[in-house]
Amino acid sequence: MLRYSISLFFMTCFFWGWSQENTIDLNPKDTVVYKQPYGIRFGIDLSRLATTFLNDQYTGFEIVGDYRLSQKFYAAAELGNEKKTKQEDVLNFTTSGSYIKLGFDFNTYENWYGMNNSIHIGSRLAFSSFSQTLNSYSIFERSRYWNPDGFFPIDSDPIEFNGLSAVWIEFVLGTKVALFSNIYMGASLRLGLLLSNTESEIFPNLWIPGFNKVTDNSNFGVGFNYTLTYLLPLYKKARKPMEKEVKTLE
Repeated sequence: MLRYSISLFFMTCFFWGWSQENTIDLNPKDTVVYKQPYGIRFGIDLSRLATTFLNDQYTGFEIVGDYRLSQKFYAAAELGNEKKTKQEDVLNFTTSGSYIKLGFDFNTYENWYGMNNSIHIGSRLAFSSFSQTLNSYSIFERSRYWNPDGFFPIDSDPIEFNGLSAVWIEFVLGTKVALFSNIYMGASLRLGLLLSNTESEIFPNLWIPGFNKVTDNSNFGVGFNYTLTYLLPLYKKARKPMEKEVKTLE
């Protein structure tokens, strides 16, 4: 009996010493490397298509795209064409032309693993080339004998003004939300500051494609878009964990 007790004692001491050298970690850290997709995201502006369908005086489309440079930064661009006829108090005119916008977006939203949404701010440098056609106009009749309202319509052929252009910078606030795998719905608000505006000497630019309405004594314009885009993944890159995630893993 004593022999068995001594053997049991030595076996207990052996396993106790081994367990001290090989402790069990009750809070293991996650060693899984999280990777995010990097690639080209492209699509269309739904608001311009809807306006084209609902408004007979407007036709337009816009192609949008971005390319992910890092976890937060995206190179972004928009390319579009618009044609719009407007009736002002004494003028009826049509503006038609194309524009391009180049810049970047910075994602301020902290995504958890598996998410790729964004709430972004950004800027664009935009250029537009267009023409304007003065369809009809009225002049002020001082005598008001033939026209008591004071304005007399002028009967003339449409006058076209070509070679017009404008350059502006845009400040962007927007969001993109994943609907399905690699399919995103987005929206953005644009505040434009007109930097240069080449116009005719006898007829000012009252509306600029991509910039919208031009107002007197102001170089600011406001625009927006609603987009549907598709992400074409080109490769994946390890994602830097957020501070909250690091604390949780620790």
